[in-house]
Amino acid sequence: MILGKFLPPHAGHRYLADFARNYCDDLTILVCTLEREPIDGALRYHWMRRMFPDCRVVHITDDVPQTPDEDPNFWPIWRNLVLSAMPDGVDLVFASEDYGFKLAEVLDAEFVPVDPARELMPVSGTAIRENPMANWRFIPDEVRSYYLRRVCIFGPESTGKSTLTADLARHFDTVYVHEYARPLLNFKDGHCDYPDIERIARGQAAAEDALAPRANRVLFSDTDALTTTIWSDVLFGKCPEWVSAQARRRTYDLTLLLDVDVDWVDDNQRYFPEHDKRRAFFKRCKRTLEENDRPYVHIHGTWEERFERAVAAVERCLAQAKPAGASKH
Repeated sequence: MILGKFLPPHAGHRYLADFARNYCDDLTILVCTLEREPIDGALRYHWMRRMFPDCRVVHITDDVPQTPDEDPNFWPIWRNLVLSAMPDGVDLVFASEDYGFKLAEVLDAEFVPVDPARELMPVSGTAIRENPMANWRFIPDEVRSYYLRRVCIFGPESTGKSTLTADLARHFDTVYVHEYARPLLNFKDGHCDYPDIERIARGQAAAEDALAPRANRVLFSDTDALTTTIWSDVLFGKCPEWVSAQARRRTYDLTLLLDVDVDWVDDNQRYFPEHDKRRAFFKRCKRTLEENDRPYVHIHGTWEERFERAVAAVERCLAQAKPAGASKH
């Protein structure tokens, strides 16, 4: 068996579990969490189950002492806790910490130390919580979406959103989400009907969630559900409740609001070439962001200036601490 808080799971935990899986016949992983800890315990349990589907993963939520100095019965308490999850007993205890020797002793098991000096995997949960961007290489794919920075490229049509999204992704060596409405409506010669609104929002969200595990620190999205609510109101005077709910639920660390101070380019999916209508749409986008308390940076100027301003805004976002559990994707 191995046990831990996995706060969060990291490459060191993966090595520990993989070592144990290759050493023994059957591995049980005890995910021990407390309600007061900064990352939800059920989420950590879910991550470990996804990381190790061939192991028995048990979630323990008992509020028990965490160190021997908290209770004179510390070791008997933990012995009973482990055996309640493993009533047939424990043969081997794998650990990178010193507690493993004593825990194995009280369980009548053998202690198997695994990289106790942290030479192979020089990382800790504390280091990741304090600076996930600097320790990105140690965060498992299953966990990365939690720490991922999400940037939405937002604004009126024909303002270079798609080009900027792709350029930023190349610059930051990551992936991006395209505007799902465009390929969907291409099959209809660019014509949008009211039932398409929910399809667009669902497709946009599905693309983001599918690409998030493959992103490198930051995921760029060309538009989002909030954009879809604006277009739905403009085109049809109403919006499906599911789409409005998605727009409220899904959050972004940064939104880049693109101005209309560039030339309008026609295609079969654009509606408003008139400058006054473009400016009015921009103001509506800005107002909608503010009404929804979305942090944004105004991107304007030449194409080169836009890219430079966008890169600087993203770099500031990556340098800032992100509250645990902030993402609602």
